[in-house]
Amino acid sequence: MTKTLSEQYLDAVTDHLRLIHSEEYPSVLQAAHMLTDKIKKDEIVYVYGPGGHSNLAAQEIFFRAGGLMHVSAILDEGTLLSCGALRSMAMERTPGYANIVMENYGLREGDLLIIVNAYGINAATIDTALEAKRRGVTTIGVTSVRHAEQTPANHVARHPSQQNLHNLVDVVLDCKVPVGDAILKLDGMEQRIGAISTFANAFLLNVLVAETVQLLTREGVHPPIWMSGNAAGGDELNNRFVSRFKDRIKLL
Repeated sequence: MTKTLSEQYLDAVTDHLRLIHSEEYPSVLQAAHMLTDKIKKDEIVYVYGPGGHSNLAAQEIFFRAGGLMHVSAILDEGTLLSCGALRSMAMERTPGYANIVMENYGLREGDLLIIVNAYGINAATIDTALEAKRRGVTTIGVTSVRHAEQTPANHVARHPSQQNLHNLVDVVLDCKVPVGDAILKLDGMEQRIGAISTFANAFLLNVLVAETVQLLTREGVHPPIWMSGNAAGGDELNNRFVSRFKDRIKLL
């Protein structure tokens, strides 16, 4: 029996996530230990998706039900799609722009930053990694090694240095997104449909958070976790901790 397009998409997404899990678990665990070390010291962990839909990844684990309260998302209006899609693309291709964002959030030596960009080549992404290195910030990159390595060196979206994110960060979580992102092929249609990057990035980030919480609890540390404000008792639980983070998390 021929599968529906929805079933094909479901299979493709779940197969992709299983591949990530089977191949990236050691790296996820390594990154989880890095987050654990920070949170044990009551320090903030930053996450930045410099460009377009990468911003969704930063939002995925910020102020999120079941998520760590120690996470601070860097959400800059310059690359948010809500401020204009074409504007967003232009800004993420502008060399030097991300340096301004990093300065605005005040990251400093010893901080931990998760940089999320499936394609791993654009100016904002590479500048973020380079600026983090200059500042002595430790980095975890959520990105597709395959996508970056298969993108031509002279592609218009690339940073002037033509570097790839996965070569610049301290730990790589490979989301394995194929070139072009979309994964479904229709007969008679040249362009593929059905993006995979949001699923892949969200899975890696949520697994990273879950593994971090487990490591912490095994060491007797019970980190504050956001509860949905739409669930009974959510506001009451969250409000017990808000003052602890209000002056340290820029967008809280």
